[in-house]
Amino acid sequence: MGEQRESVQAGLTGLQKPRIRQVRRTQSGFTLIEIMVVVAIIAILGATVVPLIMDRPNEARVVRAKNDIASYSSALELYRLDNFNYPSTDQGLEALVTKPSGDPEPANWNGSGYVKKLSKDPWGRDYLYQSEDGQFEIVSLGNDGAEGGEGFDADISNLDAN
Repeated sequence: MGEQRESVQAGLTGLQKPRIRQVRRTQSGFTLIEIMVVVAIIAILGATVVPLIMDRPNEARVVRAKNDIASYSSALELYRLDNFNYPSTDQGLEALVTKPSGDPEPANWNGSGYVKKLSKDPWGRDYLYQSEDGQFEIVSLGNDGAEGGEGFDADISNLDAN
């Protein structure tokens, strides 16, 4: 048994470690043609998708103007419930933020106001307010800032049918 052990040990020392093949790395990357194909695909997608997205900001502005006008209309209804009438055209929407002076004098103006602050319309202009014969109108002149118009240039009013 001792001889067998010696021959096994001799055999182990005679073994050689397996050689690790070194793989030569070649430089890899994209060819000019592949890059040009990708750029062309992006350009085609951009040319078809961008025009569809470009109208969305205008639609969002119209929606925001309608929401602002609805919010101010609700605040004016609360104002009327407290004070028995709407603010005059001269008092304007500012009567929702600070207590107005002049006629009609607010009987029970809410000390904290009816809105925290007045915002400009989405195009950066003040909302127009007019009160007459127990009715009111709040208007944004739309994208063009002029009365009338069509599409995104159209006026937006609380009197419009939604």
